[in-house]
Amino acid sequence: MKRRLLTYICVFLAGTLYAGAQEVISPEGSVLPDDSVYVTVGDVAVDTVPQRKSPLEAKVIYSAKDSIVMTAGNMAYLFGEANVKYQNIELQSEAIDIDMDSSQVYAKFALDSIGDEFGYPLFSQGDQQYEGKTMRYNFKTRKGYITHVVTQQGEGYVIADRTKKTETDALNMVGGKYTTCDHHDHPHFYIQMTKAKVRPNKDIVTGPVYLVIEDVPLPVALPFAFFPFTSEYSSGIIMPSYGDESKRGFNLHDGGYYFALSDYVDLALTGDIYTKGSWRVNARSTYRKRYKFSGNFDLSYAVNVEGDKGMPDYTKSKDFSVKWSHTQDAKMNPYRSFSASVNFATSSYHRNEIGSFYPGSNGYSDASQNNKGSTINLTQRFPNSPFTVAATFSVNQQTRDSMLAVTLPDISITMSRIYPFKRKNAVGKERWYEKISMSYSGYLRNTINTKEYLLMESSLLKDWKNGMKHNIPVSANFNVFNYINISPSFNYTERWYTSKITETYDPIAQRMAPADTTMGFYRLYDFNASLSASTTIYGDFTPVAFLKKLTGIQMIRHRLEPSVSVSYRPDFGDPLFGFMERYSYVNSQGEEQIYEYSPFRHGIYGVPPTGKSGMVSFSLDNNLEMKVASKNDSIAEKKVSLIDKLSLTGFGYNMAVDSFKWSQNFNANLRIKFGKAYTLNLNMTFDTYMNEAIRDSEGNITGLRKVDKLRVMNGRGLGRLQRTGTSFNYTFNNDTFKKLFGGKKDSSKGDSGGDSQQGDGMTSPDQQGGDGMEGDQQGGGRLLGKKKEVGERDDDGYLITQIPWSFTINYSMNLGYDTKKIDEKRLEYKYGLTHNLTFNGNIQPTKNWRFNFNATYNFDAKKITNLSCNITRELHCFQMSASFMPVGPYKSYSFSIAVNSSLLKDLKYNQSSNYRDAQQWY
Repeated sequence: MKRRLLTYICVFLAGTLYAGAQEVISPEGSVLPDDSVYVTVGDVAVDTVPQRKSPLEAKVIYSAKDSIVMTAGNMAYLFGEANVKYQNIELQSEAIDIDMDSSQVYAKFALDSIGDEFGYPLFSQGDQQYEGKTMRYNFKTRKGYITHVVTQQGEGYVIADRTKKTETDALNMVGGKYTTCDHHDHPHFYIQMTKAKVRPNKDIVTGPVYLVIEDVPLPVALPFAFFPFTSEYSSGIIMPSYGDESKRGFNLHDGGYYFALSDYVDLALTGDIYTKGSWRVNARSTYRKRYKFSGNFDLSYAVNVEGDKGMPDYTKSKDFSVKWSHTQDAKMNPYRSFSASVNFATSSYHRNEIGSFYPGSNGYSDASQNNKGSTINLTQRFPNSPFTVAATFSVNQQTRDSMLAVTLPDISITMSRIYPFKRKNAVGKERWYEKISMSYSGYLRNTINTKEYLLMESSLLKDWKNGMKHNIPVSANFNVFNYINISPSFNYTERWYTSKITETYDPIAQRMAPADTTMGFYRLYDFNASLSASTTIYGDFTPVAFLKKLTGIQMIRHRLEPSVSVSYRPDFGDPLFGFMERYSYVNSQGEEQIYEYSPFRHGIYGVPPTGKSGMVSFSLDNNLEMKVASKNDSIAEKKVSLIDKLSLTGFGYNMAVDSFKWSQNFNANLRIKFGKAYTLNLNMTFDTYMNEAIRDSEGNITGLRKVDKLRVMNGRGLGRLQRTGTSFNYTFNNDTFKKLFGGKKDSSKGDSGGDSQQGDGMTSPDQQGGDGMEGDQQGGGRLLGKKKEVGERDDDGYLITQIPWSFTINYSMNLGYDTKKIDEKRLEYKYGLTHNLTFNGNIQPTKNWRFNFNATYNFDAKKITNLSCNITRELHCFQMSASFMPVGPYKSYSFSIAVNSSLLKDLKYNQSSNYRDAQQWY
């Protein structure tokens, strides 16, 4: 009896259990008909009962890793990473029940040995995914029911306790939440939706909603809400931000509308409005045509009202700003190029812009600059021609005193170097005249220097300066005796002006003053010729054997490059040329004076030089380096630079003058490399002549002037240092002390798939795994389930803690004559030292905290004159930042906490002060 019972059980199990992980395809008709009647037509049997049409349009394919159990009631039970596929629908779960009669599936999670949940159901349809704890779906009706659903829509996540999926793929939810926080089980913040309808990839429409932060409902509610989702390029409203100032009042700023005009151009119209009457409008646009051009522009107009009307502190000003950047793709036209870089604003515009004094804010780079420049360039090159034509419009602006330098137009015509005597079909050696080359450059310029408010009132003929200049250099290069390079040259320059200004003596002012402006065409020219010779001399020193062994020095090489040149230029102040005028007058003491001047000295290209010149000039370049035996290799040698460059220039003798024949100044340049970290550059100017005192009527020394006495002839040396300067900058960071004390860089970073530090030495939260958590569920990208911590680990499995930091010092020093301080005993100017120190740094003590600062130290005032600090804290789905300037003329602060997601960027809190409020710091 027992054996018979055991046999029955084995037969039953063999009939009901299929091999695990095999794939099963359901029959097209899940239910067979109850009865059939067959008739014979000829030799073929025909079923007279019509076949039932399957309610499904395709086969349902299901599989499981562990086991599949099928029962007599047309039920199938899938265990272990179960999977069901139907058309573009796929359902994955740890356990799935399939009712073949009703075409309905039910998926649920499972529990492991310690009672933890795993294998949550995942429903996929096209590019949409829904994850939940339980799911029920009908393939016939295409309807479903999900508990604890989580799905990503746009940049956020939709979470709901109970959800019904309709045949149109819409989701009807009760008790839903919308958040951009990826802690789905317990989000840091969310918008509670009592009832909602979700249309995937389109929008969410809800009933009453309210905001919840850290499980605390806030009194911020709406009767309904609408969340649009679109990946398409579309127009939309730009929500404003709010703020307040004591002088301009409460405000709404940076609000407006964004226009998606086309695939090539967009437009954003925004504005600001203040309760005390100030307002601003702004238009921003970006355009791009592939392989053609790209650019952007930013136009703003503002009216600033400060104080109360009728009060003494009431002011009203109008400002505007224009920014335009345009770049042409090189593929568009190889011979013509057009570019623009415009940055123009009234001097007070950026002082009135919100937050423009904090690093990283909009307008900071403009507000912190005293000089701004704008240029528009058009260049035309000609194929198979040496000529190039370029036109430029430029504006240089000084915001400190509202000065403008406008040039319109600035046209240049250049011809690249050509060899006019070179033979087209050369036979034999190159002849000497074939080495003669020439080029040409011509310039036409119209410019004005004026104040901002006077620009539109200026006269083109009276106030604007214009002229044209031509320059033709001719030169050649010959080699003599294989060691000496001879270079003769001739240079011709011509200037064209349309006006000249004659002067006369003003007896009231007791000085010469402009008297009359004569319009016409005036041509001025000058020329000069020169001949130079240069060579290179090498000197080697080889130490004796015991010095080589003792010091490791194998050889010291000195490279010397002397150069001498002779130049001649006639005196273009001679009446023969007619470029200078002489005026005779009687001064207030009754003495006859002769005043010599050029009526063209107002010209933008100057006037021909006066005074004959027959100059012999000398220059000398030095380089000193040595070869040292390598400590690690007995054969290899390394080159060490002792003096990278030492040059003497500007030293010459003028044979054509009666006094001051030697150069009054000469220059020396020194460059020394101290390893790879620092290079010392010193530019020095030396004074070669003695001084004599300038005394007033009481005999007091008021100044010094040069006398024709060389210092070297009077025991004062070859020259006295007149001015010099250098600069130094260095950055300290995590690797600095490792290099100094022989430490090695951490090579583990290279094994993690890339550098974990950004350009500023800081580690972004995204590079450390966002919030430090990631899903560990099967298939990757799961929304539900436990999270695990990620990060770099050492060989023992411990997390590596890093604190990236950097500190940069910039120091510049200039030493020179202080013309206000005179050593009356030695008749020399005393030295004055000016130096500047700026430093900045940043540190990231944890992966979420960051701190950086910028400061400037004024040595004259002996204090820090400018200091700005920034503190940032990553709060997972929020970011908190604070900026403050505790010293300087712009004392102020700014605090902000906002959602990271751009979709909810208006969910934020801002608080700031303004430098106008004269914030007092304690």
